[in-house]
Amino acid sequence: MTTVETAIVIGGGIAGPVTALALNRAGITATVHEAYPSTADGIGGTLALAPNGVAALGAVNADRAVTAIATPVHRSVMAFGRKSVELPGLADAPPLRVVHRAELHRALHDHAVAEGIVIEHGKRLVDVRESGDGVTALFADGSTATADVLIGADGIRSTVRTLIDPAAPGPRCTGLLGFEAVARHEVSAEPGTMTFAFGRQAYYLYWPEPGGGTRWGANLPQEHPMTLTETRAVPPREWLRRLRAAYGDDDPGAQLVGTTDPESFQTVGSLLIMPPVPRWHRGRMVLVGDAAHAPSNSSGQGASLAIESAVQLARCLRDLPDVPSAFAAYERLRRARVERIAARAARINHTKAPGPLARTLMPMLMPLLMRTAMNPERTLGQEQRHVIDWDAPVTTEPALR
Repeated sequence: MTTVETAIVIGGGIAGPVTALALNRAGITATVHEAYPSTADGIGGTLALAPNGVAALGAVNADRAVTAIATPVHRSVMAFGRKSVELPGLADAPPLRVVHRAELHRALHDHAVAEGIVIEHGKRLVDVRESGDGVTALFADGSTATADVLIGADGIRSTVRTLIDPAAPGPRCTGLLGFEAVARHEVSAEPGTMTFAFGRQAYYLYWPEPGGGTRWGANLPQEHPMTLTETRAVPPREWLRRLRAAYGDDDPGAQLVGTTDPESFQTVGSLLIMPPVPRWHRGRMVLVGDAAHAPSNSSGQGASLAIESAVQLARCLRDLPDVPSAFAAYERLRRARVERIAARAARINHTKAPGPLARTLMPMLMPLLMRTAMNPERTLGQEQRHVIDWDAPVTTEPALR
């Protein structure tokens, strides 16, 4: 039985509230401290929740609240010009869910508050002080908080990560810029279909919006990274002009860009990926979610892995007798899985700008690839069928396979 009774969670995005909810279920009182002054209403693009992520939300009874605001994707298609190939899915697996990041933040925030979790805003962490029996967080406003452990759920630019290891690597740019919008153009795809399209110059994806129109996302290659602030300093009409130049010869890419209202257009900024983080924990501090592992968006697993890690960390703190053994077990349960998925996503990034020959041959090669290298059971089975058994006790030794 654990000696941990209280926890400070730094970060109120996705991993933070889920971590607090899981700790609460494990009998540990957790308070969430978020740097921003309010919730992220209206900020951010759309993200995917894989079946394993939704299953992990079930451990904290948040799965229904999230699926109620998400759009299910039952079918995926890969398109090369006018040619397309349907991508086989996992047999009997629940659908992928797409949800706006801000709506997911709000759903998790509200669920956590309803469960009695305290979430304090305007608390930007600047330093940490550890003692033999606790850890104290120091915030920019001069306030402090003390608990048995401190959990860094503060995202890909984590402050806690640098406090654990000042030499820790930071995020790297994938060489792509991300954009998202809703077009008035109605595509012919049936509802619940996501199309991954390889245009003449760049990659994009789209799916019918339940309320009408088509939601689309685009990636443009870039030479130099841009912050979100820098991309938003460029007027939407200018970005749309550049996207028209990239997709003007594509169908339906040209129609999607051409019928997009600048008011619905948003930049996501440079798409980032985290290299493997050498140290996930030190003393009474530990990382969870994107602070420890952030695969590129090509994985479709970023949010789901963050949710899984939050649940697994709570199980370890619940079952193991001290902080060092709990943190070590948590890393053992998570590191190999998240780094394997990140490596797969990194390989996918290199396919997002195929040359003319590849675009010509890919529709012919795709059926063969689906049966071999891209077989969904082989590539996605272990990822998406993963379910955490909340009630199973965590031990200090690896389970026999």
